[in-house]
Amino acid sequence: MEGAAIRAVNLGMVYRSGEADLAVFVGLNFEVARGEKLALVGESGAGKSTLLHLLGGLDRPTEGEIYFGQKDICKLSESGLADFRNREVGFVWQIHSLLAEFTALENVMMPLLIRGVRKEAAEPVALARLEEVGLHNRAWHRAGELSGGEQQRVVLARALAGDPQVLLADEPTGSLDYRTGEMIMDLLEDLHRARGLTSIHVTHNLNFAKRADRVLRLDRGSLETAYV
Repeated sequence: MEGAAIRAVNLGMVYRSGEADLAVFVGLNFEVARGEKLALVGESGAGKSTLLHLLGGLDRPTEGEIYFGQKDICKLSESGLADFRNREVGFVWQIHSLLAEFTALENVMMPLLIRGVRKEAAEPVALARLEEVGLHNRAWHRAGELSGGEQQRVVLARALAGDPQVLLADEPTGSLDYRTGEMIMDLLEDLHRARGLTSIHVTHNLNFAKRADRVLRLDRGSLETAYV
């Protein structure tokens, strides 16, 4: 690990609730080293998913800056932010959000097609990503025909299709049974190491958190090192 892949400076997020402002967090400052695997824990409603959305450019903070390398993504236009998400970040959610009537292959190809890659060029890349997660033989099955664990592996393949530098995962095992969740955790760990990713995982699973290089707890608007 060397250098900061992500740096948040005086990051704040405030929502308007009726007549009052609700501050999720204010003045957060932290770095994620290049190649680091960071676990983010905390009680439900603490703002972990909100923070992940900000880091992935899915939402904009009320105040502060978010740097990927030297680039402050908060200054990007909407189209620039969409391009950043497509090229720099892979997302894995608890709810897989696959298109059920499309095949696994078509789902994995989607980020590349959005980028403007021709289908003939996107297909072999998507097949290679499915091979990477052990699902090459299920490539032509519709997403709705796959098991929960298989669907989450397709999500992983889709997240990696664009060759991102950063992987953001929000409760990636939350909807899976214990055995399947362990398999997904192993796969995330293997892919992180093999691809040299910078990974941030939001999780309630302390066994999963223990596998990280570092654990941060979000509590009452503050981030602190956690020992699990």
